[in-house]
Amino acid sequence: MSETSDRTLDEIRALLAPALARHAAFDGWRPQAVAMAAAEEGVDADIAALAFADGAIDMIDAWFASIDARMIEALPADELAALSIRKKITVLIEARLALLAPDREALRRAIAILALPTNALRAARLGWRAADVMWRAAGDTTTDLAHYSKRTTLTALYTATLLVFVDDDSEGHADSRAFLARRIDNVMQFEKLKAKVKGAGSGERLSLSRFIGRLRYPAI
Repeated sequence: MSETSDRTLDEIRALLAPALARHAAFDGWRPQAVAMAAAEEGVDADIAALAFADGAIDMIDAWFASIDARMIEALPADELAALSIRKKITVLIEARLALLAPDREALRRAIAILALPTNALRAARLGWRAADVMWRAAGDTTTDLAHYSKRTTLTALYTATLLVFVDDDSEGHADSRAFLARRIDNVMQFEKLKAKVKGAGSGERLSLSRFIGRLRYPAI
């Protein structure tokens, strides 16, 4: 117990987040999951409860933040640097899916909670945060309107992929990865066609960083 007594509440949330997801798969995003995760990690139950005072939303928030951190750890900047923008976005999303895969039932329950009208604002913020972390990992430094466009539309793309992923029983979640690739391909094809219609210079190089900013939530 002494090892955790000096931790801040933020540190307690980060510590318990992965265990929370494991227990939420069976017990839901409820206080029982917090108590079991606290016991597993040797954290005082009352302190753990205080760390997640807002209930399920706090728990889901902490879990998603842990996915952000683990994704960055799995894909350091030097590994991403040599990749194209398209490949960076693809591998970042696929890394997230791999991290979520062991706790897909917890994800299913989390999506159901976030879909409630009362949680719409918090859900939007969590989606934005995930997209922002991915774009920053991909090396995006834009500060103009493109900054917001990219994150808004990547949020939609990631969310759509999650909705496929949560029910994807294909080997290695191949269907989810194929869905993601098709959505990106569709956008690129659309932009190529539009460039021709507008008479854009044939020498102009197409950029996914521009295309993904125009993605819209696709039909599944």
